[in-house]
Amino acid sequence: MMAGATNRPQELDEAARRRLTKRLYIPLPSSEARTWIIRNLLEKDGLFKLSEKETGVICKLTEGYSGSDMKNLVKDASMGPLREALQQGVEITKLNKEEVRPVMLKDFEAALQEVRPSVSTSELGIYEEWNMQFGSLSI
Repeated sequence: MMAGATNRPQELDEAARRRLTKRLYIPLPSSEARTWIIRNLLEKDGLFKLSEKETGVICKLTEGYSGSDMKNLVKDASMGPLREALQQGVEITKLNKEEVRPVMLKDFEAALQEVRPSVSTSELGIYEEWNMQFGSLSI
């Protein structure tokens, strides 16, 4: 059995496509999946306190973000409370976990200025066309 992954399926030649009998296109994460990523990454550190409305706003702003983009965004947003503590002169090495505020919508808004989507809409079109022509399942 042969398995592989690529973000350049259009560059696979006929011989490679023939050897890969199942060709699955994995689309960008849905709004629900992006919510799950945010919750999952923040809950393990006890930093998730966002409301459903706030996660909805974040998901609307992250349309077109990949799973990796979301991970980078959450990582950047989760630094917001520490950046704020540093600006207030707090020595963060002496902070207890319980003293760190949860990640807020404003942290995501700031992170969105730094973390942009890595996949363009034109690239998505290429992937979808390739999937329609060579993919094992249609989307």
